[in-house]
Amino acid sequence: MFQTKGYAAHAADDPLKPFSFKRRDPLPNDVQLDILFCGVCHSDLHMARNEWGGTTYPCVPGHEIVGRVVKTGRDVKKFKEGDLAAIGCLVDSCSDCSRCEKGLEQYCAAAVLTYNSKDRQSGGVTYGGYSNTIVVNQEFALRVPPGMDPAATAPLLCAGITTYSPLRHWKVRAGQKVGVVGLGGLGHMAIKFAHAFGAHVVLFTTSSNKVADARRLGADEVVLSRNEGAMEPHASSFDFILDTVSAKHDLESYLNLLKLDGTLTMVGLPPDPVTLDVFPLIRWRRNLAGSLIGGIPETQEMLEFCAEHDFACDIETIAINQINEAYERMLRSDVKYRFVIDMSTLT
Repeated sequence: MFQTKGYAAHAADDPLKPFSFKRRDPLPNDVQLDILFCGVCHSDLHMARNEWGGTTYPCVPGHEIVGRVVKTGRDVKKFKEGDLAAIGCLVDSCSDCSRCEKGLEQYCAAAVLTYNSKDRQSGGVTYGGYSNTIVVNQEFALRVPPGMDPAATAPLLCAGITTYSPLRHWKVRAGQKVGVVGLGGLGHMAIKFAHAFGAHVVLFTTSSNKVADARRLGADEVVLSRNEGAMEPHASSFDFILDTVSAKHDLESYLNLLKLDGTLTMVGLPPDPVTLDVFPLIRWRRNLAGSLIGGIPETQEMLEFCAEHDFACDIETIAINQINEAYERMLRSDVKYRFVIDMSTLT
């Protein structure tokens, strides 16, 4: 075991503050990374403030990690010291179930999250990337393709794969009309991916000040969903819609935009249960679905795709001592489009 520095929440109503804890020494199949950058996900805020329930304190958030390999176990073949590597939302799974065998570790019943999850090695809880170093099994570390900006790459490990995975699963492609609901950390990546796949991309937003940015990111059209009648011309015309919004909103209005056999997929998490009239689903054989990040093979594929198309996340870099202010700004949607912590500021 060795000492590690980080930032942690110690209670739901406390700001994050410096915290010292221990990591395990690398096992034969482990790699140790000195963390360079860690993205700030809205899930970090929810977990730190126990808004979903079940948070174990102290809680060290962070699951969008890019770092330099500084130590490898004797059986590690995938990495060598000095390599740039990344860690996302998962650090372990059973490896034996049918989901793991298909590279769908995110759906494994025994999946271990990067933080606030039971640590199968120590018996305690996992601590995340708001820290100076991390140890993980090599199978849950990703290769960062050459030439990628490590800071802008970090949020791809959640915001990127969360949007890439459903677009790939539902086979979004050229010639299709694809909607993106909401322009934030997830939405801005959904636009980039859907545009890169060749689709005709339409952003739905309630904010007129996001129109120019949406077009810069690759949207072909922008619909101000609060404007009366704005959505009517798009009725029954979409092959696929990706809904990234976590606030309460009207799903039925988006279901009515789908073609026969069209799919609306949720990746945002509204705080309250959703009530729904199923008639629009039944009448036109529409689909309402959900999607959760991606498995390790697909996450590596996503990183390679971003490198090939020369894009990553739009970010604002912060020092670790600005994390509590960043949380408040996230609540005000005052970031374009993802905060990333420069972990060299952790002293």
